[in-house]
Amino acid sequence: MAGQSNPELVDLLRNSRRIFIFTGAGISTSSGIPDYRGPQGVWKRRQPVYYNEFMSNDASRRDYWDFKLEGWEAYRDASPNRVHDCIAQLEAAGKIEGVVTQNIDGLHAKAGTSRSHLVEIHGTDHLVQCQTCGDTTDPEPHLVTFRQTGEAPVCPCGGFLKQATISFGQMLNEEDLDRAARIADASDLAISLGSTLSVNPAASFPLLAARQGTPYVIINRGATSHDGLPGVTLRLDGDVGELFAPAVTEALA
Repeated sequence: MAGQSNPELVDLLRNSRRIFIFTGAGISTSSGIPDYRGPQGVWKRRQPVYYNEFMSNDASRRDYWDFKLEGWEAYRDASPNRVHDCIAQLEAAGKIEGVVTQNIDGLHAKAGTSRSHLVEIHGTDHLVQCQTCGDTTDPEPHLVTFRQTGEAPVCPCGGFLKQATISFGQMLNEEDLDRAARIADASDLAISLGSTLSVNPAASFPLLAARQGTPYVIINRGATSHDGLPGVTLRLDGDVGELFAPAVTEALA
């Protein structure tokens, strides 16, 4: 039933001190952030711009910025929901080893998860980065200019600007990958929330924990790529907020 905590999940949360939380788009949909791969997902109506296309084709850069402009107000104005808040509460209670998120919405940080415990493995939409000099700036002025001119913004150094996210075909940040692996290694409980676990290498980190004997919990509405694997300790299907939040509240009581 909604709002009722799962006893096994409560026990795992209560008895763990170094929890590894892995999150996907499913935890942010109730904050107004659309997912990408669901029935109404973004990729059902738009094709992603691959990194090599962005770097080599002006039309692709305009398409990329048009897509970012379309979703910017939702990202800018979104507030954390109870899942983000519960994760921050677990950290405040001294129970979090680290949070690795596929999400680029910045809601973990808004909820209070500290940067020292957070790995945004696919980057963030809350910064723009030059692909030549690496300088970072606030997205809003670039988006306002793009709305007015229709021309993809360019850095003063002449480099192409894109939001500081990992595009398809772009290499992930090695330091972030190393941090995520260290979190998985040191954890005594791994929990995946709101992810289909279909995008690698990000989704490999909970399995890294599970393969060394760490209990592994998956909470998601709908199937995931890890369902049925021998390392999965507990699989809960349904709304992440309704399943995770009551368990955290009871475990911390």
